[in-house]
Amino acid sequence: MADRLYLRHSTDKQTNLRQKHNLASYLEAGAPTYEDPATSSRLHPLKRPGVVRLLDEAAVGDVVRLADAARLFRSVKDVLDVRDVLRRRGLHLRIASGPWAGMDLTSEDPMTKLFVTMLAGVLEFQRDMISENTKDGVAAARAGGKTLGRPARLSAAQAAEVVRDFEAGTAIKALARQHAVDPKVIRRALDLAGARTAPDLDTFTVEDAKADQPQTATADPVVVVDVPGLVTEHLADIDDDGVRQALAAGQTIRRGQGHLVRVTAPVSVHVSMVEHTATALMQSPAGRKAHRIHSDRVTGVRNTP
Repeated sequence: MADRLYLRHSTDKQTNLRQKHNLASYLEAGAPTYEDPATSSRLHPLKRPGVVRLLDEAAVGDVVRLADAARLFRSVKDVLDVRDVLRRRGLHLRIASGPWAGMDLTSEDPMTKLFVTMLAGVLEFQRDMISENTKDGVAAARAGGKTLGRPARLSAAQAAEVVRDFEAGTAIKALARQHAVDPKVIRRALDLAGARTAPDLDTFTVEDAKADQPQTATADPVVVVDVPGLVTEHLADIDDDGVRQALAAGQTIRRGQGHLVRVTAPVSVHVSMVEHTATALMQSPAGRKAHRIHSDRVTGVRNTP
């Protein structure tokens, strides 16, 4: 029987120091650690790379240890899903601090099952209350006339002017120089106004990708594309084995507060990623930006001789 430690923090600005302090005795004893740095709790526990690796390496009777429940769980469903998988694999789960401290959460006795379910409900309730209080605070600030977020770089009149000039044929970089802003500010203003159209995904197909390759080249060559982190989050649940395997084999690269996954796969797999995520990503400015970057990268590699 071996101890296996799971650590997670949500952003690049956070660290695992507090968690390591709570688990110090096990770290000193040489217990293996499995980390998911800069990983949102919105990603289901069983889909996080660190958890997947832990489950692959754990043997019957091993004990999974956490500093606190929030490192692994977000909701009642998370608790029950993880508990069921660990129980079926013959693993134990113990948490170093909080109301669950000292309990084996995979125990089958009725009192443990009842207590786990009750505390999972409390955990989810606490998260919901934090979210509700945050929304109430934002609404109150807006009602009081406060402007939230970063100030707009372009006024409404300037944004309208940008759209008119863009539709008249002025290039984005020229508009950026004219208004003394970064080109991404111009792109954001155009996207919010719907002035830029997304790539025509009806024609951006696997067949097109193959047709664009030279006749002497491989029909579906393997290429490397850096996939934005937001795109990979939308690909987590798709029913496409080729895409899932390519992402699982990819290399995660942290950049500032975000990340990307460097994926090596056939052109057809990269095109499938673009097609799978287009609709969902176009619902927000950040999503549209991630989609544009990803689509441009895939288009670039498929057109490279």
